[in-house]
Amino acid sequence: LGPYPPESTETFEVRAFFPVNGTTREDPVTGSLNASVAQWLLRTGRASAPYTVSQGTLLHRTGRVHISADADGTVWIGGDTITCVSGFVEL
Repeated sequence: LGPYPPESTETFEVRAFFPVNGTTREDPVTGSLNASVAQWLLRTGRASAPYTVSQGTLLHRTGRVHISADADGTVWIGGDTITCVSGFVEL
């Protein structure tokens, strides 16, 4: 997590790393991570909603995550999506 300069369109750049078979990979956009980070940033006064996060920039998959919060403190995460896989599961 790192801040952009005040005049930027985005407020923060977020990066998420995870291990896969002994190597480290990066997730281009992570809604659950952004939700957790937003709760911390808002609760500690390090950010105020609404704001926009950039993620995946160094992967050339620049995602934008829009963070907002209700008056009761409920954090909302939004943005555009692209469906990469779809299907059905019979249970």
